[in-house]
Amino acid sequence: MKSKLFMAAALLLALSQSAYAQYTTHAVAHRGYWKCEGSAENSIASLQKAHEAGCWGSELDIWLTADGRLVVNHDAHTLDGLEIEKSNFDRLTRSKLKNGENLPSLEAYLDAGKKLAPMILVLELKTQSTPERNIELARKVVDMVKAKKMEAQVEYIAFSNLVGTELIKLAPEAKVAYLNGDKTPAELKELGYTGLDYAYKVLKANPQWIDEAHLLGLTVNVWTVNKAEDLQYFIDHKADYITTNEPVLLLEMLKK
Repeated sequence: MKSKLFMAAALLLALSQSAYAQYTTHAVAHRGYWKCEGSAENSIASLQKAHEAGCWGSELDIWLTADGRLVVNHDAHTLDGLEIEKSNFDRLTRSKLKNGENLPSLEAYLDAGKKLAPMILVLELKTQSTPERNIELARKVVDMVKAKKMEAQVEYIAFSNLVGTELIKLAPEAKVAYLNGDKTPAELKELGYTGLDYAYKVLKANPQWIDEAHLLGLTVNVWTVNKAEDLQYFIDHKADYITTNEPVLLLEMLKK
């Protein structure tokens, strides 16, 4: 009996090690590669520079304007103080980024990104002020991705579970990961997510979630990891993706 238990345990260990070995860490540029000359967060230049650097993917942030259009920006306000949810598209897209570019529409960003395939665009849908706007945002983003035939080149992430589950319904074949860090891998699997995308402090506090996610067939992304020692920690722990403001550093580390 002991011999059979030992053999079973050894088999499980071998299978686990085999599965563990298949994971390769990929670099995702956080808001594009913006810590370089001529770039800015969420600019089209940052997207192009992420591609030039050799990143697997580039993350961007999407808002719904007052008149129901889609723009790319991280904060709820532009640099010149406009509140995105309360401002119209035409005015917002005249606002300037730090590198002098106009604040981009999602359509312009996707058009630029499509030329950079196979680099993946990781689309973060920012949490809007009402449930209705969250659902409208999810629908309009998915519709635009489908219209541009870019389904294979995008993945979705969101802090809002309402947005995440709406994306899962609207695009059941898409990869959708949850950002908020308050759900276990088993809970995410039950909801239909394909991955988790948690802050590095959350995953350092719950390192077992990385293996649990992989055993459930979920991907693991971690954000925003910038220090070499933290990057190495998640490389060693087989995170599938690391989202970073230091993509060149990460890419150099991944070559070793």
